[in-house]
Amino acid sequence: MKDQIINTAAELFLNLGFKSVTMDDIANELGISKKTIYSHFSTKTKLVEASTLHILSQISCGIETIISQEKNAIVELFDIKNFAMKHLKDNKSSPQFQLKKYYPKVFNLVQKNHLQIMEGCVLKNLEKGIKNGLYRENIPLEFTSKIYFVGMMGIKDEYHFPLEKFSNELLENFLDYHLRAIVTEKGLKTLITLLNKSHLNN
Repeated sequence: MKDQIINTAAELFLNLGFKSVTMDDIANELGISKKTIYSHFSTKTKLVEASTLHILSQISCGIETIISQEKNAIVELFDIKNFAMKHLKDNKSSPQFQLKKYYPKVFNLVQKNHLQIMEGCVLKNLEKGIKNGLYRENIPLEFTSKIYFVGMMGIKDEYHFPLEKFSNELLENFLDYHLRAIVTEKGLKTLITLLNKSHLNN
């Protein structure tokens, strides 16, 4: 039952936002009493924390699966981008913004865990790209991995990038921006091919 509560809460939080969803909403969705939820989670904050860590774990597993497929570094980043957009519902409810505003302690915990996951993934991606001649050899690896993470978090800030003004292409635009700073001529050809393919599918 505890896992069912976490799964359902995570789905509702992503679709509707952390602030908008109440414990009553979660209970109604599951067809159980609110008392049952409170027997597992004494506060909504604790349920929010469990749900966000569950979401983060799912994303981490998905990213590891993509990396294990041994695709070239640029294709790998696009696959991760597509997976994240699908899993996070294209951020239509701006969950990160609400999490930061209403549950700052949980947000900071998630940020710390997310940073550890992303830094490792980006460093491996950079090393792979350099090895395959897609990225420049003189990239400052640690700096680039950190600036990528900061940028990824920054574009999800609704204050700077309001949803009504910026489309679902925001993540792809950031990826394009990131890659053009580090690719070789060979890598640029791959990037342009993937961008053209992406635009045809949209």
